[in-house]
Amino acid sequence: MKREARESFAAFVAARSAGLMRTAYVLTGDQHAAEDLLQTALTKTAARWKNVVDNPEAYVRKVMYHEQVNRWKRRGRESALPASWEQTDRDRSGDVDLRLSLQQALLALPPRKRAVLVLRYFEDLPESQVAEILGCSVGTVRSQTHRAIARLRELVPDLTLELERTS
Repeated sequence: MKREARESFAAFVAARSAGLMRTAYVLTGDQHAAEDLLQTALTKTAARWKNVVDNPEAYVRKVMYHEQVNRWKRRGRESALPASWEQTDRDRSGDVDLRLSLQQALLALPPRKRAVLVLRYFEDLPESQVAEILGCSVGTVRSQTHRAIARLRELVPDLTLELERTS
């Protein structure tokens, strides 16, 4: 990588690392796994930097989504949920418990459904862009979103009650 490209890449990483790390954390649910995911995505981006300079953040995010889906496929669904997040007998009051329940439910979703929710609601991307990133049709994005939200409502009934209370 030439000096100018290296400086350009370093500036991009300095400016966007925090936002990209938040996305990586939402995808992985673990700080260390998020750091690994982001590092892998940035390494792959650096190798193709001259080809992605026009929209590097979109490229890094796409690499992260694909890399994480591949990791989920390799590990299988059973190991996608960290042991520390397994259901325990604890006081279920307050917002913290609701957030933890939602986080656990998100991790219990199949990889594609979780990726669709992250792209649509965390990244606030339009359906067409989500479809492009995931390599599927807009109809598939819509159906996966609908099914994922329905499953979240099943897994976290308190979430539906909280949404009704705040509406």
